[in-house]
Amino acid sequence: MTEVQVVEWLKRLAPATGSGVVLGIGDDCAIFRPRGSAQDLLFTTDQFIEGVHFRRSDSPESVGHRALGRGLSDIAAMGGTPRFSLTSLTKPRNVSDAWLRRFYAGLVRLASRFHTVLAGGDLASGPTLACDVVVCGSVRRNGALRRDRAKPGDTIYVSGPLGGPASRNYPPRLFPPKVKLGQRLLGKATACIDITDGLALDLHRLCVASGVSAKLEKIPLVAGASVEHALSGGDEYELLFTGRELGSFGIPVGVIEAGEPSFVQPSGYDHFRG
Repeated sequence: MTEVQVVEWLKRLAPATGSGVVLGIGDDCAIFRPRGSAQDLLFTTDQFIEGVHFRRSDSPESVGHRALGRGLSDIAAMGGTPRFSLTSLTKPRNVSDAWLRRFYAGLVRLASRFHTVLAGGDLASGPTLACDVVVCGSVRRNGALRRDRAKPGDTIYVSGPLGGPASRNYPPRLFPPKVKLGQRLLGKATACIDITDGLALDLHRLCVASGVSAKLEKIPLVAGASVEHALSGGDEYELLFTGRELGSFGIPVGVIEAGEPSFVQPSGYDHFRG
């Protein structure tokens, strides 16, 4: 099964019902609503694994930045305000204490920019250098941006030119999570997702969630990037969102249409497909 198929299967296996969870598997964050609160809580988790997401030769500071930045980008896609993070790290014995200190320095430096507290986590020794970062955020009650509310006739927008990470390969960039933009889109965008695995696959995910199709018209590209880089690359961390007359927030790339979500072959990075 592909990642999309696994997610759809898990949604049927473990539906989000009761216990205050109002949105479960299948979006950028889960939404938990405390009883009587004017705020919904957002929770997201991301693994970051050597040889899959980063190389040992990458600077430890950049690894820490990107490990937390992925979760902050998920909070941004829901229009939320990040609050705190929990970071669990597995460190092989051949990784130095200096690497460890520099990793956390990069992570905490980014966290401080968004007033996000490193509140805990776990430390372990193991054969693979990897971490898992949980980020909690908040948004006004029933106000979060979601993937499942795009409507036919909506324009599709992206927050910036695409294809840069795939065209440049390495070194990876220290992307800035679009937290402020996500907050500005609250009450304006109909649906939103961050682009982590390529425009084609992430737009497909949004279309599956909303039960719609889409037509791409013109894709803005970073200098030196190709359309294939934008469609099938990844690590963009730009926001992809839908709505009407939102040109002051992003660049129009197409339109949402009625029909099955089969606008384009959903190529892109899929951990299970390869």
